[in-house]
Amino acid sequence: MASTDGAETTGVPQRAQGLLFDDALPDLDEATGYRGPTACRAAGISYRQLDYWARTGLVEPSIRPATGSGTQRLYSFRDILVLRVVKRLLDTGVSLQQIRTAVAHLRERGVDDLAQITLMSDGASVYECTSADEVIDLVQGGQGVFGIAVGRVWREVEGTLAELPTERAEDDATAEPAPGDELAARRRARSAG
Repeated sequence: MASTDGAETTGVPQRAQGLLFDDALPDLDEATGYRGPTACRAAGISYRQLDYWARTGLVEPSIRPATGSGTQRLYSFRDILVLRVVKRLLDTGVSLQQIRTAVAHLRERGVDDLAQITLMSDGASVYECTSADEVIDLVQGGQGVFGIAVGRVWREVEGTLAELPTERAEDDATAEPAPGDELAARRRARSAG
């Protein structure tokens, strides 16, 4: 089990990880993304949080970043998965500094690896566990108080996004905003007049 700050925890050997879930994970379409309001809905966060996290580099849209007024950010499935994990960590009281460290660690992993880990937190640090034995060792050591099975979050995000609109990366970045995007409508009206 590794602490996401790069330090190894003692007493628990690194071991090969078997898949924690019986069914195979689907292939991701790298060219399909989700606009900001859809990403917010799927991750359970406000647009203000999404915007702040993108501007500060915590979770930036990997398919299409904002390149100026009127352009639409486009988030990948993996981005939304990380957004949802960040939200869960915040809800448990983990500091934003520790979350930034954990997210940097998650960025280094491939998508397949993400679905096979459990993030545990004692409120001060975030630990990565890649086997049931590591989770048990951490809990028995009195450290772990909250766990996030990333594979389960994957399934939740997948279910939520199945009902929400997608967009292809090749689509016009300055296309009409999603219904209810009042701010973008105001910008268009101001620039047209």
